[in-house]
Amino acid sequence: MKHLYLIILILYSSSFVQAQIQKDSVASDVSYLEDQLYLALTYNALIEKPSNVSQNGFSGGVAVGFIKDIPLNSRRSFGVALGLGYQYNAYIQNLKISKVINTNVFSIAEDYESNWLRLHAIDIPFELRWRTSTIEKYKFWRVYAGIKASYIFASKSKFTDVDETFFVKNISELRKIQLGLTLSAGFSTWNLYLYYGLHPIFENVFIKDTTNQVNFRDFSVGLKFYIM
Repeated sequence: MKHLYLIILILYSSSFVQAQIQKDSVASDVSYLEDQLYLALTYNALIEKPSNVSQNGFSGGVAVGFIKDIPLNSRRSFGVALGLGYQYNAYIQNLKISKVINTNVFSIAEDYESNWLRLHAIDIPFELRWRTSTIEKYKFWRVYAGIKASYIFASKSKFTDVDETFFVKNISELRKIQLGLTLSAGFSTWNLYLYYGLHPIFENVFIKDTTNQVNFRDFSVGLKFYIM
């Protein structure tokens, strides 16, 4: 995960330099557009989880994609945007997912070495955009609020203790389509990013031998970078 972050940051730095060169070369173009490539790095917190479910490690996420900027006024300070991207999220917690006779069983892990859940999704973000940019100024204030639809196309969990290690792939109980509210706000390169999930990650899942339903949702906070 650390190597993935490093690679993405290197790619982002290269892309940012190229973007600024391109931006300078089209400074006289009145049809300029803002912030069409994005990168988000987040910490993922689970909210509304059962009392016996806890996070016990760094749960991180990465999102990258393209979002089409559509200005709505002549100053191009207000607009909307629609995009397409990829998202990876990892959750380090004590909800153990095991398989018994082709059935997924959810229980609370105890005395284990590692336990995680990883999700891969396609994102469709939509944003309402306000900014203070001009054709000559690429360092500006922005507030982008919106909604994001995600389709989880791959999932995997891993549990390891002193006796065994096993994986569960393509977890059928996941809610494949997720909706969430987003907010990006900041100045120039650095922007605070928030995501608030509107749906539980799992559907109709109960912890083994209890009546506790697994209905936790995702709340992510981090940094979002926009590039031309």
